[in-house]
Amino acid sequence: MFHVGGARSALQNWIYAKQQGGVFVLRIEDTDAARNKPEWTEGILSALDWIGIARDSYEGPYFQSSYAAEHRAAAQRLHDAGRAYYCDCTREAVQARTGSQYAGYDGYCRDRGLEPGAGRALRFRTPDEGETVVVDLIRGEPTFENRLIEDFVIARGDGSPVFLLANVVDDLTMGITHVIRAEEHLPNTPKQQLLWDALGVKPPVWAHVPVVVNEKRQKLSKRRDKVALEAYRDEGYLADAMRNYLMLLGWAPSGDREIVPWSVIEEEFRLEEVNPSPAFFDEKKLRAFNGEYIRALPVDEFVAACQPWLTGTDTIAPPPWRPEEFDAEMFAAMAPLAQTRIAVLSEIVPNVDFLFVADPLIDEAAWAKAMKEGAADLLDAAIAGYEALASWDADALKSTLEAVGAERGLKLGKAQAPVRVAVTGRTVGLPLFESLQVLGRERTLARLRAARVRLV
Repeated sequence: MFHVGGARSALQNWIYAKQQGGVFVLRIEDTDAARNKPEWTEGILSALDWIGIARDSYEGPYFQSSYAAEHRAAAQRLHDAGRAYYCDCTREAVQARTGSQYAGYDGYCRDRGLEPGAGRALRFRTPDEGETVVVDLIRGEPTFENRLIEDFVIARGDGSPVFLLANVVDDLTMGITHVIRAEEHLPNTPKQQLLWDALGVKPPVWAHVPVVVNEKRQKLSKRRDKVALEAYRDEGYLADAMRNYLMLLGWAPSGDREIVPWSVIEEEFRLEEVNPSPAFFDEKKLRAFNGEYIRALPVDEFVAACQPWLTGTDTIAPPPWRPEEFDAEMFAAMAPLAQTRIAVLSEIVPNVDFLFVADPLIDEAAWAKAMKEGAADLLDAAIAGYEALASWDADALKSTLEAVGAERGLKLGKAQAPVRVAVTGRTVGLPLFESLQVLGRERTLARLRAARVRLV
């Protein structure tokens, strides 16, 4: 699944490339076979499509596995130049020599002159002195003492390159000039920069964007947090709302505003203005954002956006009514009322299901709360009043129930609770009298009578 932090980084790369007249490159780092399946790649592509990064707006996808020959050639060049050496040390042997499981590699094989062979990893010979300065558009110039960087592995015992080398070689091969990525990669950067230097090529411009954290200020984790972009899509978040919100994780547009047109974000975004502090992914705030975007839609666009939840798809469960029970005209009549009351599109189903199911889906807790002493008498009076109505419209329905409630010393809010539960199955929902008007006289009275029978 596509992590929301990865989506944020993709948007930042995409915008920056457009601003600079450059090209956004999508590369799938697929050398770990256990984590590589074609459907997962397609998931990334479809998630990018949804967030607004169309497939014709970037290069790729390229696959890291396609560049294995270049990776091996670079490893050989580094060995031939004396910048890397073979090592047969096991982790246990290093721990035995250092007396600590936390100590880094001790350089034991640096001068042993081992030839390549089974089980012998290739290590980069880190300089003993000096510093590696990482020029970062967001973080300034983080500086790392070379003596504190261990001789790290660049190729495994079977000759396959590790991520550090493969990533550098891929960037070099593809002519990457700017790398915008998450802060968690910053510790790798001095090692990668040393590799760039050793290969005789100027490193790219770095920009490490802030890590995304949850409400406990812990890094968002797929094992603990809701992080998959597709999950938010399938819950009914709008792409425009999501990408607006993601761009606010560490950056803000000018003025005292957060919800802004995408054209403003594209124009105003500056990497240099990104705050390096951890960025809080506030799902409650995102939900509020989404509600604002939903309410701003033209009604016909809102109706169209709801269709996947009204019909069901491969990733969205079908609604509780049969396809032939759905009435598009009835939904269109209720859509403007529903649009002002939902924060995510999936909430449309429980708000309108009473219109399309044969019998209301009764929430038993709501029934127990509403159908207390006096409910049967109130339903009898409501049925009689509604049977006598000459005009079946919201105003008449409301005034009739107001009168029924007043006769029993009840305000409208109390009087309508048994009626709402009898008709919709719930204590909360869309405006009651407009709902009854759309549902119609016959079905409304049938449900009120059925509820009254249940109370006998």
